[in-house]
Amino acid sequence: MEIVVISGKGGTGKTSIAASLAFMASQQTVLADCDVDAADLHLILHPRILHREDFYSGVKAVIDPEACSACDLCRQRCRFAAITNSDAAYAVDPLACEGCGYCHQLCPSQAISLVDCKVGECYRSQTKLGNLLIHARLEIGADNSGKLVARVKKEAQQAAESEAMQYILVDGSPGIGCPVISSLSGADYALIVTEPTLSGLHDLQRVWELASSFGLRLGCIINKSDLNPQLAVRIANFLQQKGITLVEELPYDDDFQQAITLGKSLVEIDPGKWQSRFQTIFDKITKETR
Repeated sequence: MEIVVISGKGGTGKTSIAASLAFMASQQTVLADCDVDAADLHLILHPRILHREDFYSGVKAVIDPEACSACDLCRQRCRFAAITNSDAAYAVDPLACEGCGYCHQLCPSQAISLVDCKVGECYRSQTKLGNLLIHARLEIGADNSGKLVARVKKEAQQAAESEAMQYILVDGSPGIGCPVISSLSGADYALIVTEPTLSGLHDLQRVWELASSFGLRLGCIINKSDLNPQLAVRIANFLQQKGITLVEELPYDDDFQQAITLGKSLVEIDPGKWQSRFQTIFDKITKETR
């Protein structure tokens, strides 16, 4: 059973909630951090890397200066302005190159080749809870985050099968872009974390439109619900209209910030306050996924 924790915007407490749920299910869950652009679940779970592997996706053009005849065709025709000419030496700007391959086909001297791009790294780690965490890091300025997320999810599914784990708990990316779409693909349940602000409501509506297109069972946690009770009611009404389960309303609490600062989960910061609450949340979610 795959459970994905997502949010329409950053700063809602999504990762803090995902990490606390991980504590509730540590002995029966493989974890996956699919926020590959800005992964931070490892800051709380302190994983020990067991295996590291480079991730390649897409190609970039590279010019061999020895074979180049300086005909200038590639620079003239590149629609991305990725090819530069300095002192009759031609080079490709890897950040501007889209890997379309047109220059490769065009070059009369066959001086341009297409090389596979390393866009990130994928890790298989053991957390301080003793379970497996599959996570990744996307290179700065790299594309194909959706493909890297797909790799993380595939590795997590294989790990869950080999370890006979009942659940896969995924910390997804905020927003509605490619990493989120890839995170939701193949999942069974999506837990949306939102907050009672106008932007929180707006982004909740956007992420609902995306998640509902996958036909998933949906639940929602309203975090910091006491900061704006009127908007919290509007969000609750929206959830009811759309058939989304209101799993829990959490009040604003400085423990969220303190936990992140100390690299701990809420359950570790104050077990008496948070352990039973997150156990209840986890029980509600798993009941809906049966």
